[in-house]
Amino acid sequence: MSSAGAWSSGLLDCCDDAGLCCLTCFCPCVTFGRVAEIVSGGERSCGAAGAIYVLIAALTRCQWIYSCTYRARLRTQYALPDAPCCDCCVHLCCSPCALTQEYRELKARGFDPEAGWEANADKGNAPGAQQMGR
Repeated sequence: MSSAGAWSSGLLDCCDDAGLCCLTCFCPCVTFGRVAEIVSGGERSCGAAGAIYVLIAALTRCQWIYSCTYRARLRTQYALPDAPCCDCCVHLCCSPCALTQEYRELKARGFDPEAGWEANADKGNAPGAQQMGR
């Protein structure tokens, strides 16, 4: 389990989990939605976050601006470094890698992003659940 101040995996470790890598490359809205639901403490559902991501991508191709805000929230919640560069640059230049790193970070901290916020909160064993939401 990772501690405050350090990412549990590197930005370029995105292909360490082939399933997550493929999902994120072909459907980044799903990975983003799962991350956003956990990071927002259930305030934004996976479906809603993913739909907004797709809409922004379809209309402007600037979905990275939206997704980088959740990276910033995750970093703030766990005192993670703004590395290798600022959140917006990471998402602009390497969004799939950023999304998989954020997903892996949540898993390393005891969350199951695929299950959603409610399932994680109901388990009561998700570290930081009180800190991240309701």
